[in-house]
Amino acid sequence: MPTSPTPIRVTISQAANLFGLSQKTIRRAIADEELLYVVVRGVYKINFESLLKWSQNRIKIRNKRDSQGIGQFVDKWKIKNKLFSPNPKTVEDLAGNPEAKDSAPAKPDDQQSDRDAKSMTSDN
Repeated sequence: MPTSPTPIRVTISQAANLFGLSQKTIRRAIADEELLYVVVRGVYKINFESLLKWSQNRIKIRNKRDSQGIGQFVDKWKIKNKLFSPNPKTVEDLAGNPEAKDSAPAKPDDQQSDRDAKSMTSDN
């Protein structure tokens, strides 16, 4: 049976800092039962997924998240150097056919054969 991933949980102050909101706004959402949470040793731990969904459903919260919270950095996360970004065709191939990873024919190692030839000539 596959195990579900461990949920990410954040405290009220962490949620407020991440989303550019006040702690009072987060506490109000908890009191209105809009967020999923658990209490661990007297500390509220909010489910990050429910926090994100809640922030997407409220226009005012979404705007604050995007201007003052974590959303202001999203454009900076995009990879601009294509050398280090994955090839979109490769990603599509892997998504559609996981066995296609090693479908390219193996090329002979020219460097290895050059080393072998050099070692044979240096022995003489």
